This record gives sequence, structure tokens and C-alpha cells, in this order.
Amino acid sequence: MTDQLSAKDWLDQGLKALARRGFTALKAEPLAKQMGVSRGSFYWHFADIAAYHAGVLKHWREIAAERIIVDVEAAAPGSDALAVLLRRVFSERLALENAIRSWANVDASARAAVQAIDQRRLGYVEGLLKRAGLTDEIARPRAQILYWAFLGHALTEQPLPKAKQQTIVDELLRMAVR
Repeated sequence: MTDQLSAKDWLDQGLKALARRGFTALKAEPLAKQMGVSRGSFYWHFADIAAYHAGVLKHWREIAAERIIVDVEAAAPGSDALAVLLRRVFSERLALENAIRSWANVDASARAAVQAIDQRRLGYVEGLLKRAGLTDEIARPRAQILYWAFLGHALTEQPLPKAKQQTIVDELLRMAVR
């Protein structure tokens, strides 16, 4: 890589390192070494490691929630969005999700970021269920159940075979909107 890295390049590398090696990998020197640049490049973009950590968490939120929502809405306007969302999240490898949640166990800023993204995701799923015709009283607990299913899937760290994945998503959809 060149010395002309952007802040986004550093954040992307941070998410990769986090997913592979955990939050202890988020340090300027080892990241710079992996990227083939000096630490000066890091400090050009970030005042200190705390600012970098805040940037990584913000970047994760963008990737793990906001972009997914935009993609789902673009792919399936209307009630099909829930099916698109579930198929997507149950087909992904979720090492980064687990790494962020492990970080949140020991760091207040990461914990706050996880809580915020949990609320954002829950609110989005609840909105999808309401668009499918469910009342507030039904949509809210069903959104929570769907989210717990997602988190359970994330914790298993084992990909599902396509056929099993399809069966599970179909059953979740049936339970959610029935």
C-alpha cells in the first residue's frame, strides 16, 4: 500500500483485524505494519487510539446496519423487505458481529455502540412487521424474537447449508407475519 491512505482505509483494516483477531488488534503499530505504512499515516487521520476506536465503531454501524437497510429497501420495497433481510443476515458469516460484541463486554464505548445498533435494527425490523400489517403490540415482541434468533445464529459461528438456511428463514417468516 502507499502512504496515501484515507481514514476509511484505516477503518476498513480495523474491521478486518477486529473480525480476525479481536479488539486487542486495534492498535496503530500492528495495523500500520499490516498495511505496509508508517504509524504517521495513522496519526494523520486520527488524533489518538480512542478517536480511532470511535471511528471503527461508527464505521461498523454504517456497514452492519445502515447499508444493509438501504440495500434491503432497494431490493424489496414493501413487505418483501423482511424476507430479503432475513435471507441476507442468515447467510452471512458474522465474525465481526461477535468481535464487536466481545469488545462491548470490556469497553463502555463499544457497549454503547452495540446498544445503539441493537435499537436501530430492532426498530427497523419492527417497522417491517408493521408494514406487513401487524399492530404495534404484536410487531414489537416479534421483532425482538427475530433479533434474538439472529443473535443466536451469530453466536454459533457456523454457516448453515443453503437448504437448512432456507427452511429456517421460511419458518421465521411464517411465525413473524402469521
